[in-house]
Parts: sequence; structure tokens; C-alpha cells
Amino acid sequence: MRTNFVLVDFENVQPKDLGLLKDGPFKAKVFLGPNQSKIPVALAAALQSLGSNAEYVVLETAGNNALDFHIAYYIGVLSSEDPTAYFHIISKDSGFDPLIKHLKGKKVYAQRSTCIADIPYFKPTLPVTPEAQIEVVVADLIRRKASKPRTQKTLLSTLHALFKKELSEQQLSQLFTSLCTRGVVKVDGGKVSYDLPVES
Repeated sequence: MRTNFVLVDFENVQPKDLGLLKDGPFKAKVFLGPNQSKIPVALAAALQSLGSNAEYVVLETAGNNALDFHIAYYIGVLSSEDPTAYFHIISKDSGFDPLIKHLKGKKVYAQRSTCIADIPYFKPTLPVTPEAQIEVVVADLIRRKASKPRTQKTLLSTLHALFKKELSEQQLSQLFTSLCTRGVVKVDGGKVSYDLPVES
């Protein structure tokens, strides 16, 4: 199985969900600035549970973007050692995005997430068939209870987000039409109401 390196920009993000990495194909590196001398116990415990698959990388000298350059260096070294690895940069810093675009052009798998739970490994794959998509939408609407979208516009943007913005406008429109045809969604002057199956 492909190794997933998780490189945490701890100056920028202090993830609370490191424990998710415990049983997966992950190796974590937490990058700390030279002034970050205290580590939260929860973080230390989560990293400890990963054993040899986790390590701290502590910068010796502070500097503008110094930590970012260290992360870039490690991706270079690790990708030459393991060309099939996937690199996940955990940071809110969009300055990593041009690097990621360059890496993808070089056939190095990489992406930036703002938290560990957003790593694709933890996200279910999207249903492909219209039938499966409708089932996902119905389940999501039932789960929302009273906070379901009230207008057609809001419902369409909710569906767009539910499918991670990967459906085209045409697919989105077809999905909406299918929901109306089945009677799950009823439209009245831009307002929507629902006829959902009752949870057993």
C-alpha cells in the first residue's frame, strides 16, 4: 500500500485529530519552530501511539517561511526515496499551493489540507450512478432534520458541497430534476419542501 506522509506545519495548525493516523498507511512529521518549546500532552500522546511512524522536526533557527522551506526539503528527499508516496501538507498557508501544483506536474502526489480529517483517505468516494447519488442526498437530508435548505438555490449549493463540488452544472441540474420527479423534493416558487422516507 502507498505510504502517506503527513507533514504538519505546527506553527500554522495545531491538529486535534492526529489519532486518525494510528491504523492507516501513514508516517507523520510534525514541524516545529525553534520557539515552540512546549508540546500539548494530547499531541505527544497521539504521536507516541504512532511509534516509529512519527517524528518531530524542530527548526534550529527562526526565519521568514523557514518552516515551509523545511517541509519542501523533506518532500524532495522523501519523494526521491519513495516515488509512489503521497504527501499531505497540513497547513492553512496557501503559499504551499504553487509547490503542490509543481509537484503534481512532476507526478508527485501531494495536497494541502487544513486538518487531518480532510485527507482524502478519510473521505468516502463519490457515488457515480444517479441512483446512488439520490440515496446519498436523501440520507443527508434526513440527517439534517430541521436544518434542511428552504430554497432551491440553497439546496443546489448544498448538493454541490455534498458532492465536494465535483458534479458539473448539468449533473447537478439532473440530480435536482430526479429528486423532484421522485417527489422527494417539491418546488413552489423557489421555495422547497421535502417528502422524505421516515427513519425506522
